[in-house]
Amino acid sequence: MKAGFISLGCSKNLIDTEVMLGLLQQAGIEVSPDPAEADILIVNTCAFIESAKEEAITTVLSMAEYKNEGVGKCRALIVAGCLSQRYGQQLLDEMPEADAVIGTGACDRIMEAVEEVLSGRRVIIVGEDKLLYNAETPRIVTTAPYTAYLKIAEGCNNRCAFCAIPLIRGQLRSRPIEDIVAEAKRLTENGVREIILLAQDTASYGKDLYGEPKLAALLTELCKLEKLDWVRTLYSYPRFFNDELIETIAREPKIVKYVDLPLQHGDDTVLRNMRRPDTNEGMRSLIKKLREKIPGVCIRSTFIVGFPGETEEQYRTLRNFVEDMRFDKLGVFTYSREEDTPAYDMPNQVEEAVMEDRYHDLMALQSQISEETNQSLIGKELSVLVEGRDVDDDGQEKNVVYGRSYREAPDVDGSVYVEGDEDSQPGDIISVRVAAGFAYDVVTERI
Repeated sequence: MKAGFISLGCSKNLIDTEVMLGLLQQAGIEVSPDPAEADILIVNTCAFIESAKEEAITTVLSMAEYKNEGVGKCRALIVAGCLSQRYGQQLLDEMPEADAVIGTGACDRIMEAVEEVLSGRRVIIVGEDKLLYNAETPRIVTTAPYTAYLKIAEGCNNRCAFCAIPLIRGQLRSRPIEDIVAEAKRLTENGVREIILLAQDTASYGKDLYGEPKLAALLTELCKLEKLDWVRTLYSYPRFFNDELIETIAREPKIVKYVDLPLQHGDDTVLRNMRRPDTNEGMRSLIKKLREKIPGVCIRSTFIVGFPGETEEQYRTLRNFVEDMRFDKLGVFTYSREEDTPAYDMPNQVEEAVMEDRYHDLMALQSQISEETNQSLIGKELSVLVEGRDVDDDGQEKNVVYGRSYREAPDVDGSVYVEGDEDSQPGDIISVRVAAGFAYDVVTERI
């Protein structure tokens, strides 16, 4: 019996995929990279914004082709993940191609779904708001062998007006520190050098379990792992980014000096309408403190343009905020109208063309800032985690490797290219000196 997987959406979703893969393998089912060879096909979906839903449905329909004779030998097509959790019965009713629907609250029951559909029954399993796995749960890490994601909490207690995640993933549920450290230890003993901590809001980690945020305490314990080189944290909302956390990041050499702050806007009225507790002044103060307390810190953020009611003046406030703060990395999104969220029915929805104009304007500004920031690194030394070797147009390997420094998270940031390197292999951490900086990448020389 063989199973094929397609994992859509964010890296948090990828961990759910890896857990399902591990449970299938434990049950004796082989994982196949070729969907034509799979007896079972599972699509782990995303439903964060409208475009993600469309991608999920298109992918499910394309995988259904492998159930046709002569194309593949698929006997069961299972739709998993966020789309299933949110629209479970509707999916089963409207997509006859799907044999089973299994939500984010039930990925630990993947074998139950497989057994049901192979017995000829169509099922829906959406599950409950709970922690779905721990350090002992089987998991097949699908990232490069030197880097692994580690989910420290599930769900979210923030109720941002634009976000459907709490509707899908439920309330904040943190894993115990000891359990997270145990999983991290196993990962590092299997060759992982960089661990990337994930949650919907990592800064609020532990508040439900310990009565107060405990990300700083968790990081301190992880830094005691002998074989761990780097630990990186993503998605830390500013509300709980306290002095203890800042001091811990500054103090511990294994914590990369990279802070991911999803700020979403720079205008106080828009932030209130988004149901976010932050203010322009408070965010400026936090960023100033981060740069004072953590030398060389790389700050990444994300913003939404076109939130309902956003005026041209309010967009200009956001633009000025980005220009003043000079973020090292920045992601920009146009507002996506999600049903059942408070923002869905807000008046003065912004026209698509206006949102697109603001998106391109803000990205152009950030491109200029990023290039100037990367050029300011020329002559400085960095440690780089090698990820691969560059190739020319004919597919021949060049004496150039690429990878990431502390300033780049996988998938969302640029790369560091190292010229004249004949020896380095993926997973090596090498010292380089920056020779040139561009909008998203930097070129370096091996020291």
